[in-house]
Amino acid sequence: MIRVLLVDDQALIRAGFRALLEAEDDIEVVAEAADGERGVALAREHLPDVALVDVQMPVMDGIEATRRIAADPRLSGVHVVILTNYGLDEYVFDALRAGAGGFMVKDTDPADLLQGVRVAARGDALLSPGITRRLIDEYVARRPVPSGRVLDPLTNREREVTALVARGMSNDEIAAHMVISPATVKTHVSRAMIKLHARDRAQLVVFAYESGLVAPRG
Repeated sequence: MIRVLLVDDQALIRAGFRALLEAEDDIEVVAEAADGERGVALAREHLPDVALVDVQMPVMDGIEATRRIAADPRLSGVHVVILTNYGLDEYVFDALRAGAGGFMVKDTDPADLLQGVRVAARGDALLSPGITRRLIDEYVARRPVPSGRVLDPLTNREREVTALVARGMSNDEIAAHMVISPATVKTHVSRAMIKLHARDRAQLVVFAYESGLVAPRG
């Protein structure tokens, strides 16, 4: 059973999400919060698999709430998905840097929302290749690129896999591209995440672009 925490200051949004999620046999909503501070407290209390977190809320916004969840070792199993009204708005990249595993727009198709929750619960990033490219083009390219030495702990193979993850490829696609097994890809991804202290695949994407391993389009 996938356990979900809803964090949104709009009661109607929470009610709609709850009704949709709890109609599924494999998903349950364990708690709701109307602000980020309460959301963090409920995450610590209930240890959900997925936290659906709005960006703009009173008391504490979704980015700070995400940052606190990601920084708490007790909440390492909580996968944060940011909810936004506008798709690639100015907050999305900051949310990914803070530790979110992906994002969804609030008016997404119900089937896509349910699939997104299941993908997030597995620890996979909710970043399609198209979304990744647009995100990088619009936000990462505006930021100064730090030294690539952040990637020094990675082997050449791990760097190659990380670059392909950053381009939005799945483990199976990477395996076919590199002519290795999906299990080997998974091992390389896991080792890269451990060495870079990345919470999930989404943060590998951030590291890859910020370090210059993968360059945004000019």
